Amino acid sequence: MMLVRRRASSTDADPLDTVLRLAVLLSAGLSAAAAWQHLAEDAEPIARDAAAAAAAGDDVAVVLRRAGQGWLDIAAVWAVATSVGAPLADTLREVGTSLREARDIADDVRVALAEPAATARLLAGLPLVGVPLGAVLGFDTVRVLTADPVGRLCLAAGLALVVMARVWSRRLARRAEPARVVPGMTAELLAVALAAGASIERARSLIAAERRGGALADDDDLRRAEATLDLSLRAGVPAGELLRGDAWLARRAARTEGREAAARLSTRLLLPLGVCTLPAFLLLAVAPLLIGVLRSGVSPF
Repeated sequence: MMLVRRRASSTDADPLDTVLRLAVLLSAGLSAAAAWQHLAEDAEPIARDAAAAAAAGDDVAVVLRRAGQGWLDIAAVWAVATSVGAPLADTLREVGTSLREARDIADDVRVALAEPAATARLLAGLPLVGVPLGAVLGFDTVRVLTADPVGRLCLAAGLALVVMARVWSRRLARRAEPARVVPGMTAELLAVALAAGASIERARSLIAAERRGGALADDDDLRRAEATLDLSLRAGVPAGELLRGDAWLARRAARTEGREAAARLSTRLLLPLGVCTLPAFLLLAVAPLLIGVLRSGVSPF
């Protein structure tokens, strides 16, 4: 059987995988253009564009920014490192570790969210099971729900509640999902700039430029990093280690908050269950049975 390699699109290339491989190639002594060119041979459009930009002496960060979400932070890393003259290989390796930790955090949170979300989807279909259940018990629930005036009202109200429960549950699940930012990235890049000899004012200006470009969108990260810079200035100590500690704490806090959000989701999903799903089950499963019994004139007891 012949294997055909699927041509990757810009959305297929994994920023984390690209950064880690790029760091290895640069550590081996390859130039930036040569390293990107090797990655381009794996049919990555972003790598081809970056290789062309590096070979022409253009700004590779511009190419990475054009790739959109997921690449903005990588573009910021490249821009800051090249602006201050930081070693690209070491910088990408360090940032790659941070990106990998952020990916692990996001995966952990998604796994924690999967169980309550799956339970909500299962329970959302409970009211619809009532219709075939009535038929199994010998009642013509379909006729009652479609032909009887009261049954039609039950059908309309029940379906409306089912839809409301689904929408409500999905919104709760989306609000519990982890943010698409890398915790502590602002502090990481400030540490990179300062370690390369840039002044605090220069490092701040570089971060501000990247934020205007759409990267480093976490405002809490910026506030914590600024507070750490002020502390280092007051105490007269290097800010690098403090900033890297901030980045680690930000990732740890993100993991904890994500797990707490998953635990809260399990409780909050009881609201659409009680308010919408159970009443919908009564309207679509129980009410047609009672209507059928009453219309037939047979005592239910």
